[in-house]
Amino acid sequence: MKLTLGTRGSKLAQWQAQWVREQLAAAGHEIEVRVIKTTGDKLQTFAPDQPLPASIAGTVAEAGTKGLFIKEIEEALLAREVDVAVHSLKDLPTEQPAGLVLGAVPQREDARDVLIVRDGQPLVILPQGARVATSSLRRQTQLRALRPDLTYVAIRGNLDTRLRKLERGDCEALVVAAAGVHRLGLGERITAYFSFDQMCPAVGQGALDIEIRARDPSAREAVEPLDHLATHHAVRAERALLRRLGGGCQVPIAAYAGQEDAQLRLQGLVANLDGTQVIRARGEGSASDPEALGAAVAEDLLRQGAREILDSLGKG
Repeated sequence: MKLTLGTRGSKLAQWQAQWVREQLAAAGHEIEVRVIKTTGDKLQTFAPDQPLPASIAGTVAEAGTKGLFIKEIEEALLAREVDVAVHSLKDLPTEQPAGLVLGAVPQREDARDVLIVRDGQPLVILPQGARVATSSLRRQTQLRALRPDLTYVAIRGNLDTRLRKLERGDCEALVVAAAGVHRLGLGERITAYFSFDQMCPAVGQGALDIEIRARDPSAREAVEPLDHLATHHAVRAERALLRRLGGGCQVPIAAYAGQEDAQLRLQGLVANLDGTQVIRARGEGSASDPEALGAAVAEDLLRQGAREILDSLGKG
């Protein structure tokens, strides 16, 4: 079968797309890769404090940052310009456009966050006021709970761009996802891994999403062998939690699920912006109904006061 695969143009996105292409090619499919520039890619070219052009600012104002790294790719999928789309699952909003579905979720990479320090110092001995760069509110709030005396600065750009900014002295440390560092073969740059208790990951972090049209049985048949059931169950639970809370990229919400035998274990977190209020919840349930587990852990967070935090932040 001949399929066109849509992806972003960053090094990491192309690595992910090429991995999927190789798996499909090994199964006998003919795969063409098409690179599509997204609004999120355009956003990354601007400094965090730089005014955005009206065309980009309008899109961000309308949708926050949810879906900005996949919007144009999904449009190409719906327009039948591509047959398969590959995304980082953490970039996928909980509500997909009508006509699109998750075709497969391959086995997850390491879902943890990592610290990369220019001088190799661990977090506990970074000097007071040291600049730690991350644009993720989820990471910033959890870092503030660990080290409120450090300075947390926003940063844009792909992983290689961020590493260059670290080397030229724009900051003393970076916090990024382990998965991207591993996939690009840069594991030697990692200073330390955060445990899930120290830094709960973004929903879907480390996992890929192979998205297809709902009414395309040929594409579904082609990608289904790439699906890893335990990973798919886990991210369904995480996404159900996020859906119930109604949050997005502008809200410090985190979740991570793992499967052991037929049971899923899910932890979730909601925090305020300065890290002084961090609400956590855990739950366990059957892997046959991940959405029920996600909703139950979300309800626990809400009972503990998560709604007040989310309302104060405008829910992103």
